Amino acid sequence: MSLKAAFIFLAGGADADTHRQVVSTPTVDLTVVGVENYAQAEAVAAELVADGIGAIELCGGFGISGTERIRQAVGGKAAIGVVRFDIHPGIGNVSGDTLFG
Repeated sequence: MSLKAAFIFLAGGADADTHRQVVSTPTVDLTVVGVENYAQAEAVAAELVADGIGAIELCGGFGISGTERIRQAVGGKAAIGVVRFDIHPGIGNVSGDTLFG
């Protein structure tokens, strides 16, 4: 049995329905999803957990409050990890917390 995990990244203009891919290896099935903002990320995280994802890693654009929003959205049903940037080059050299509160 392989680990079902996900990586959620922030990108302007991303659509979680179309900017999504699954990479399967012998030990991990990784679903990668692009989202436009924290609200979309919360909905995607809840959906992923409902589909059996047990671990979610967030891109460096998620700040402290964004990470907490995802923790709340999954209700303890998945481990949450974070790649950390103080400022992220992919979203205008700021934290998602600055953009999405």
